[in-house]
Amino acid sequence: MKKAVLIVNLGTPAGPGVVPVTRYLLEFLNDKRVIDLPWLLRKILVNLIIIPFRARKSAGLYKRLWTSEGSPLLVYLNNLVAKLTTKMNGEYDVYGAMRYGNPSLGSVLQKIRQEDYDQITIFPLFPQYASSTTGSVAGYIMKHIGNWEVIPKLIFMDQYYRHPAFIRAFSASIAGFHPREFDHVLFSYHGLPVRHINKVHPEIPCSTCTCDTGMPMHGLYCYRAACYETTRLLTEKLELTEKVCTTAFQSRLSKNWLTPFADDTLVGLARKGCKKLLVVAPSFVSDCLETNVEIGEDYKALFIKNGGQQLVLAESLNDRDEWVDSVDEMVREAG
Repeated sequence: MKKAVLIVNLGTPAGPGVVPVTRYLLEFLNDKRVIDLPWLLRKILVNLIIIPFRARKSAGLYKRLWTSEGSPLLVYLNNLVAKLTTKMNGEYDVYGAMRYGNPSLGSVLQKIRQEDYDQITIFPLFPQYASSTTGSVAGYIMKHIGNWEVIPKLIFMDQYYRHPAFIRAFSASIAGFHPREFDHVLFSYHGLPVRHINKVHPEIPCSTCTCDTGMPMHGLYCYRAACYETTRLLTEKLELTEKVCTTAFQSRLSKNWLTPFADDTLVGLARKGCKKLLVVAPSFVSDCLETNVEIGEDYKALFIKNGGQQLVLAESLNDRDEWVDSVDEMVREAG
């Protein structure tokens, strides 16, 4: 059987300038799963309000992120694909794509189509399911492949935050930063609008959900529940006590996003006497704008400004050999 693995991450602009960042944001923010508003309202909001006012500021952030090799997100994707190709030793052909930007998901799917694979395993680099990430990748792929004359067997890794291989790899990465030497460990996840969560379980509003104290029955695809469960699994593996660990959500665009907010949380910790803070970001398997710049620079400055002394960002999985082994294990286990 001829098999392929398609590794997909969110995306990155082609460069840190205003023009490539604008082009990237236009594609990203016009996705109806990212901004889930009626078509006309979304177009007005994105194209006439958000982009004109946000593009230059976003370009400034990407300039802070960019390295001599380019975008870290793309560098890590390419390295992961190369290492997996070696690891899988011809049993699977490995491809990498971005949902937005390049290498575009559409162009990579076209290459895959030409090879006539019997089976394709899609592996989005999002451990916890969200409609705006994993759901968008799945929707795009199903629409694209639905037009093929022959549709191969598809295996979709929709989420894997509970898989022992993921927990093993991420806990190993965290352990390298000696978490017990810090006063507190903040687990920071990318935020989402509360309405996204309410759509998953409309019968139980997010405001009354108890997923922060235990995984509820409706929580298998609740992003908030998955994040809290990820924290529990990682702290158990690392043998950390609950009193020195907190779960929070970053990158909010309004007050109607998931709480507690990570920036408010670390300010509160600093003002209560926390001097050394380790920040872990388990919704990001590759370091990017939200980790290196938002946490590693901006949150660090905010923490120190409010009385803290040291904020350390735990490096993500990126292209670590443990992560390569984990992806290989999960793909083979799935088929």
